[in-house]
Amino acid sequence: MKYFTKEVKIGIAGIVSLCMLVYGINYLKGVNLFKPSSYFYVKYKDIQGLAKSSPVFADGFRIGIVSDIFYDYEHPGNVTVEVELDNAMRIPKGTHAELVTEMLGTVKMNIILAVNPNEAYSIGDTIPGTVNNGLMEAVTKSVMPQMEKMLPKLDSILTSLNKIAADPNIPATLKSVRKTADNLAETTTQLRSFMNNDVPQLTNKVNTIGDNLIAVSNNLKGIDYASTFSKIDSTMANVKMVTAKLNRKDNSLGLLLNDSSLYRNLSNTGANASLLLQDLKANPKRYVHFSIFGRK
Repeated sequence: MKYFTKEVKIGIAGIVSLCMLVYGINYLKGVNLFKPSSYFYVKYKDIQGLAKSSPVFADGFRIGIVSDIFYDYEHPGNVTVEVELDNAMRIPKGTHAELVTEMLGTVKMNIILAVNPNEAYSIGDTIPGTVNNGLMEAVTKSVMPQMEKMLPKLDSILTSLNKIAADPNIPATLKSVRKTADNLAETTTQLRSFMNNDVPQLTNKVNTIGDNLIAVSNNLKGIDYASTFSKIDSTMANVKMVTAKLNRKDNSLGLLLNDSSLYRNLSNTGANASLLLQDLKANPKRYVHFSIFGRK
């Protein structure tokens, strides 16, 4: 028991703590010290900000991490990325490692597996690398050229808007628009009042008129139109017969209306009667003799 002194116990505790610290740090980095793994290398011209301990995916599943990154200072433009993959992971020939830039700017590595059941990369081999900027690249390639074309037009539009905004007629126009809006609001209020008050009365009157029309229609249904039209035809025939008699000269009314000589005789007679009356008024003794004693 003398071998397990206090100093030895402290040393053993320190070693265990150091091992746990190393394991914890590597675990947080995604490195499992007790899990067997295999190493591969990927060559890039630009790693787009890829960092150590970045996850490596295949078909959306995490299969490893980026264990180290080497830059070739003698030949700039060449970056080697060392990836640590699960030992059970088989990398077929024709596979390539693609870097994808996400919306938030983070970079991840996707292993695009090829369909090759016969040949596979060995541990330590170099896998071809490609770069895919994802949505940002699509925006840069498709949207940015269009934006560059639109910038002169936008500048022209902004200049025109500034000119319009500086026009002194704009405040007057806005004031007129405001008055128009107020008038519309007042008209809307009046229309609402009309719809709430007058329209129901008009509707009642229309309904009353409709009821009266229905009553008149019912009364008209009871009229004997055949008999009425027969009477009208008879009356028209009588009127026609009287008119025909008035146009002939074989009756008094016909002679009075059609014979001019009779009209002249009647006119002369009337004139003579008028003269006679005038003379009678002027000389009554010539025509009337009145005596109390019976003298002529």
